[in-house]
Amino acid sequence: MRIEDLNWMDVEEYLKHDDRLMLVIGACEQHGYLSLLTDIKIPLALADAASAQTGVLVAPPLNFGSSPYFLTYPGTISLRLSTLMDAVEDIVRSVYGQGFKRILILNGHGGNNGLNARLIELANELPGLKMDWYAWWLSHSVEAVAIRHEIKLAHANWLEAFPFTIVSALPEGEKTPPAVPSSLMDAKTTREIYGDGSFGGRYQVPDEVMQEVFDAALQDILQLLKFD
Repeated sequence: MRIEDLNWMDVEEYLKHDDRLMLVIGACEQHGYLSLLTDIKIPLALADAASAQTGVLVAPPLNFGSSPYFLTYPGTISLRLSTLMDAVEDIVRSVYGQGFKRILILNGHGGNNGLNARLIELANELPGLKMDWYAWWLSHSVEAVAIRHEIKLAHANWLEAFPFTIVSALPEGEKTPPAVPSSLMDAKTTREIYGDGSFGGRYQVPDEVMQEVFDAALQDILQLLKFD
């Protein structure tokens, strides 16, 4: 159940019996042969699946994140981290003021991790606010799937190649992970190092494996929505 499918009176009625909300954040950035909105599509699909089982409302996703290192790849649209922090703070303050007190943030992009400090500041300031943060690709449950199938996790490789993120034919085989000279590179150097955008490893795996990944992440989210 998404906010976009409701009117304000529907949301007011929802708040009479539930104060939980899922907020999806991610990025609009290069993912090799996958959709530029991969980092939104995956957590949003997980949010929709979790909502179907729990009835918890899903806020409209924030389609842009912090991706300055990919700006030489056309289609990447990046916010400054300070802008992203302000935007998410404003969103949280808006919904908190209406009565949403338990907010699960489903993050699809590693570059957004700087938000955590700002969110903790908000939790200190807003009485009764409970938040949690879930980055699906860092989940031990997802890692267990990769270990079981002996495949490595990486950006823009098989890990993110769900049927709903694939927008073009994927190469066969594997890409050798490139040598990375530094963890801090400008966008020009980043493109020179990564080429097609994949960080290496297999480009795709059978759909059955991807379903295992999705199901593992979904179970994590269902547990987090209990706000134990």
